[in-house]
Amino acid sequence: MRLISFQREGSTRIGLVELEAGRVVDLQAVEPRLPRDMADFVAGGEASLNAALEAAEQAPAEARPALEEVSVLAPLPQPTRNVVCVGKNYAAHAGEFSGTAGSASGVSGDLPEYPIFFTKAPTAVSGPGQPIPAHLDPTESVDYEGELAVVIGRGGRGIPAAEAFDHVFGYTIVNDVTSRTLQKRHTQWFLGKSLDGFCPMGPLLVTADELSELDTVEVTTHVNGERRQAGRLDDLIFDIPTLIETLSAGMTLQPGDIIATGTPEGVGAGFDPPRYLRSGDRVEVHVSGIGTLRNPVE
Repeated sequence: MRLISFQREGSTRIGLVELEAGRVVDLQAVEPRLPRDMADFVAGGEASLNAALEAAEQAPAEARPALEEVSVLAPLPQPTRNVVCVGKNYAAHAGEFSGTAGSASGVSGDLPEYPIFFTKAPTAVSGPGQPIPAHLDPTESVDYEGELAVVIGRGGRGIPAAEAFDHVFGYTIVNDVTSRTLQKRHTQWFLGKSLDGFCPMGPLLVTADELSELDTVEVTTHVNGERRQAGRLDDLIFDIPTLIETLSAGMTLQPGDIIATGTPEGVGAGFDPPRYLRSGDRVEVHVSGIGTLRNPVE
């Protein structure tokens, strides 16, 4: 199932996307008892999914607007908690920090022994098509990082790796936009990662069954049509079950939690000289099986 959050008739709604038809089923227009908030929908688990499928089967034409007629938001436009991110989770990307990228961001190029976790503020989240506000970074060192993100369904603590996928609702796309200079200046990465609009997300939230062959999923990033990043999930140093097991060992994961799994080699800071984002640029992050997240830069 492919889901979106969108605005229609002055309210935020959840939709089931019919890709071939280029339409979205306005679930609340068919079944008003369904949640309007994606986090609540995710928390509903199988009951939400079954109700959505039933609503889609009954939806009249007026509840199936064309995708271009609605304003698509981030799948979880207002996360209830920080977005959890993983640093240096592709070996080639970690190697970038042995050179220019390390000098720019103050990060070493050593391969991590354990997952490196940091977070982005919920206010950093923005939707597809929304501008990346590079002008908010006075240091002019805005970088892109295309990533696959996991959305937790059933929460829990002490989740073993062998059971981790039982707690995954689905997947989406995140661009972990970063101010490299602020990342280095403040040592901890939170500020450099959390400027408003520095976490574009979406457009789709696909349910876990849609990505059954995770190892073959590819993550690519293009800037102004030029491919900068490319990686596959089987390149991850710490796979998704390991990330979930590690996070949940002492911290309770909750429905709707978002975990960005890391970015491949090819970030702007890795070039010599660095190739940071500028006003007028266009960034596209593509994840096979999900789609493409497109954002202009201003």
